[in-house]
Amino acid sequence: MPNRWAGVTIDCADVERVAGFWSILLDRPPGPTRPGWIYLGELGDPQPRLVFQPVTEPKQGKVRLHLDVIVDDIDEGIAQVVALGGRFTGERHDYDEGVVVVMADPEENEFCLAQHY
Repeated sequence: MPNRWAGVTIDCADVERVAGFWSILLDRPPGPTRPGWIYLGELGDPQPRLVFQPVTEPKQGKVRLHLDVIVDDIDEGIAQVVALGGRFTGERHDYDEGVVVVMADPEENEFCLAQHY
């Protein structure tokens, strides 16, 4: 059997807050879980699931792996992230094929919003 990508695990101090942010942003309800953890989606879903793992250490430094989220309108996407408790880092890249902005979730985990033209 070939290897498969099952999901992405995000370390967080406040699992409920961070999972709630991503659940609303991606319109993905929580799936089966275990105490202290929250899973968005299930194994076998068309999209890999997101797993929110409790940790006591705060995030330090730049995240070396991040999620890319496609939006229809970059300004509306930025506004939604901010309304959910995230923030715009100020980093924006405009390309012929679209725009990418670097955002951060409520615990400063960076991710990109991208709008393709």
